[in-house]
Amino acid sequence: MCIGFKSLPYNRKIKTKFIKMYKTNFRGLIVFAVAMGFLEAIVVVYVRELFYPEGFAFPLKMLPPWMVGVEIIREVCTLLMLGSVAWLSGKSFLQRLSVFLFTFGIWDILYYIGLKMILGWPDSLLTWDILFLIPITWTGPVLAPLICSVVMVEMGLLFDQFRITGKIQKLHWYEMTLFILGSILIIISFIWDMGKIILKGDYLSHFLSLPKNPDFLAELTSYVPDHFQWIIFIPGMVIILVGLTFVIRRSLQNKNVEINF
Repeated sequence: MCIGFKSLPYNRKIKTKFIKMYKTNFRGLIVFAVAMGFLEAIVVVYVRELFYPEGFAFPLKMLPPWMVGVEIIREVCTLLMLGSVAWLSGKSFLQRLSVFLFTFGIWDILYYIGLKMILGWPDSLLTWDILFLIPITWTGPVLAPLICSVVMVEMGLLFDQFRITGKIQKLHWYEMTLFILGSILIIISFIWDMGKIILKGDYLSHFLSLPKNPDFLAELTSYVPDHFQWIIFIPGMVIILVGLTFVIRRSLQNKNVEINF
């Protein structure tokens, strides 16, 4: 059923009650994301104390293969936690997407704030870091994931605001296409260096055994990044912002507040 508030006698109490029923508890989500960000930072502090007691820097020190597996499991669990909170907090795909984007962004920002407070790292926003390990190692300057996180937080807040005011109940296919395409380009910018090492060394056919491949490990432990693929990252971010612009424009054009349930 669809109710257009402008088609009924104006009733502030009914409208306010409906919005409160479906309003996202961002205060609770902030507490969760902040705590999770600091927890993630603390775990990394332990890892760096064990393997980088003099301070984290490239070239990398190779972790034992079993430890790499543990790190991958930790990252999967992190994504599952963020996804589970989004699923439990939302009643629709758009609301769940809003929650996921918001909590992911806050978590990542607070992760770096936690590392800065505890270790005094990174030295600058252009300091390189290992960002992710799935499916291969992501690397990049700290500034890049922070830009992504800020945009994700803003997208989450905007999507939810448009949803509770009834301006938008779902994303159009072309908007989702732009978001996905932009995200793919950004991921490519992060895995560019490691992808080149794997393809150049013909390691793809032995992908699952990479942590035990001595030739690959030799290249990995001598790898020192010197140039980030901003030429790929920036177009990816622009494409996402274009998609966001379409969403904002559509919400502004939709003057009739409608709620579907």
